[in-house]
Amino acid sequence: MDGDDSHVSRRSFLKSAGAATVATTATGSMAGCLGGGGDGDGGGTLRYGRSAHSDSLDPQNTTSGEVAKVTNQAYEGLVDFQPGEATLTESLATDWTMEGENVTLTLREGVTFHDGSDFTADDFIATYRRFVDEDYEYYFEDASSYGPFTLGNWIDSVEKNGDYELNVTLTQPYAPFLRNLAMFAAVVLSQDAIEGDVDLDQEMIGTGPFELGELDDANNRIQLTAYDDYWGDGPTVDEVLFLTRGQNSTRAQALLEDELEIIDGLDPDTIEQIDGADGAEAQSAEGINIGYMSFNMSRVEEFRDRQVRQAISYAIDTQAIVENIYSGVATQADQPIPPALFGHNDDLSPYPYDPEQAQTLLEEAGYGDGFAFELTTFQNARGYNPAPLPTAETIRTNLADIGIEVTIDDRQFSDYLTYTSEGRHDASLAGWYTDNADPDNFCYVLLHPQTDVPEGQDWVSWDTEGYNTSNRSAWANQEYMSVVEEAQQVADQEERATLYSEAASIANEEAPWVYIDYADEVRGVSNRVSNYTISAIGGPFLHLVELE
Repeated sequence: MDGDDSHVSRRSFLKSAGAATVATTATGSMAGCLGGGGDGDGGGTLRYGRSAHSDSLDPQNTTSGEVAKVTNQAYEGLVDFQPGEATLTESLATDWTMEGENVTLTLREGVTFHDGSDFTADDFIATYRRFVDEDYEYYFEDASSYGPFTLGNWIDSVEKNGDYELNVTLTQPYAPFLRNLAMFAAVVLSQDAIEGDVDLDQEMIGTGPFELGELDDANNRIQLTAYDDYWGDGPTVDEVLFLTRGQNSTRAQALLEDELEIIDGLDPDTIEQIDGADGAEAQSAEGINIGYMSFNMSRVEEFRDRQVRQAISYAIDTQAIVENIYSGVATQADQPIPPALFGHNDDLSPYPYDPEQAQTLLEEAGYGDGFAFELTTFQNARGYNPAPLPTAETIRTNLADIGIEVTIDDRQFSDYLTYTSEGRHDASLAGWYTDNADPDNFCYVLLHPQTDVPEGQDWVSWDTEGYNTSNRSAWANQEYMSVVEEAQQVADQEERATLYSEAASIANEEAPWVYIDYADEVRGVSNRVSNYTISAIGGPFLHLVELE
């Protein structure tokens, strides 16, 4: 795999006069936050600043990275990623084999949940059944779209051999299966919690290094405390506070004033703000993500015409967005697979900015007089889109030049996720961080309908039973789907890379998205922090962080 070479470097950039100022509206509160560096001998309070609060603590009830960065501190999967790498490592399983459709995992003994109960094979079976098994008494009807593509589509049966061995039979050979077990949505919940009177939206009972201290939704604050009986390394701090400050500049100022130790969701202006000050620095690592604009073909008839999608791709100046708005933190995108992953097609190029070609395509499609649609976006910066509102405004301006009227609909992130997952958007700015460093996590998860498609049609209705709502475009190209399905079942990575490269070429030509950018992972980090590794996959690994 090509995606395991993440690196951290001191940032010194952002000299562009065109760097945009992000207009975010959410505000957080630091009231009552007691600061707390350690003394170099361990301990202290690590304060992590971010742009949005978690709307749930249930990893099976979300697609949000804001939720995952908290739940990953309290829950663990059977396998995990090495910090800063794409390499799999032991977690609640200590050994595993996968041969064809048969997977065997040996589980770690001596692990306890935060409530003191022992971790056994029954806990994974209950976790799996809650997520995807409608016949299970405790099946979670509101489970996220991760259920099918993480576990449900691939597992035929799970059986235990004693308390510490699992035998999984797959529905077909599926190359990324072990990587799926390391995804945040596949972490192991307690059977007692699942079958008991525990509200998993509000409580976390995992086996991880931190346990929930306090969930304070009123002040957008989550306190985690060190779990004394944790089986692994760390934690080295006494507690972690997740604190929300919606405005990027406010979050950066709090870092510089020693009110926070780590912040994320930075835009070029705030990175420059941090790099020009003492006491903290902007650190970066290669990202495995993509920012894009989806066309909802289920809702907007015009988007079902490939020429219209291509016309809009030509009309939007993504090069200017990347260079002038995301300056220094991203590169222009041309396909769904990021450059760090195998299967990325190096022969493809971004759509050039060409309004004349766009107008010609619109006229050929019968829409020379233009049309109108609503563009839904989130308000807060995301790693793959550090300036969502300026991005949306640029798109509106570009499309007005070819007669397309765009209305911007900006929402708080949790509201945005709900709105778009219900298919109520015409088009949306969107993005994705890899869950498992496999191209399937982009190609299948984001652009495959995962349900039956009417013959001769390359889109599906949003209300089709079993539809994969992570495919925000409702795109259903049969040629693309066949190539991706074949790639899932091939064990040889070189052969898989060839197939995904072919899928990427189809996706480039068919343009179900406007491909915008691939972004670096950038964090603001206090100089008092050590042993912190920026990870494009999994984490953040806060239990290893030390404070001076």
